[in-house]
Amino acid sequence: LNMKFYPSIKKTNRNIILIAIPRTVVVMFVLFQILGMYVYPGGTILDSSTRGYSFVMNFFSDMGAYAARNGEPNYLSMIIFAISLSMVGCTFSVYYIALPNIFGNDRLNFWLSTLGTFFAIGGSICMIGTGFTPTDLVYDTHVLFANNIFHFFLITALAYTIVIYRSGIIKIKYVFGYGLFFISILIYVLILQYGPPANSGQSALIFQVTSQKIIVIIFCGSVLHQTFGFEKIINK
Repeated sequence: LNMKFYPSIKKTNRNIILIAIPRTVVVMFVLFQILGMYVYPGGTILDSSTRGYSFVMNFFSDMGAYAARNGEPNYLSMIIFAISLSMVGCTFSVYYIALPNIFGNDRLNFWLSTLGTFFAIGGSICMIGTGFTPTDLVYDTHVLFANNIFHFFLITALAYTIVIYRSGIIKIKYVFGYGLFFISILIYVLILQYGPPANSGQSALIFQVTSQKIIVIIFCGSVLHQTFGFEKIINK
């Protein structure tokens, strides 16, 4: 096997797939989350009487529920949540399928980038699955999809940190950026595994919700950061 396994991608298409679309979709995702928060009726795991969305006491998944935690219908926020995660999942699938064209420049890098892409596609499918499994209707399935986003992308981040370092075609700051992305996901996976249950008290809920917000912000920031590195090597 060699790089012929992947179809070659023209420079123009690389710009679209690796730079323009990811930037656009990340910005749209953030705007969709803000809109979803704005229209969310209210209620948290611990207090069904709250009004509106609390940035530190409502999970992203609360926006994707069929009914808000205060019992009111949550159709608009649910639809926005599903669309935004589907959009990101589809974009990341194509994005990571294109990456071995850039970094698979020797046998080891080819296999590592293929491994990273395989798990990225798994993580992307889990994003879409998370969007279409309302937590109040299919809780176990929703949690399975949501948690496995980070389990899959943990492997992706490690594989591509090594690949980007070994390739030598992108500045070292982007290697460090991907390395920090990996460390951040690892910390969050450990929080998911060993952190306090969100329903055990207000401080535990705030800790879990804030941790989730931070990792999603890091995820978005990491993708945007990478696009600037790709822009430099694609447009040489």
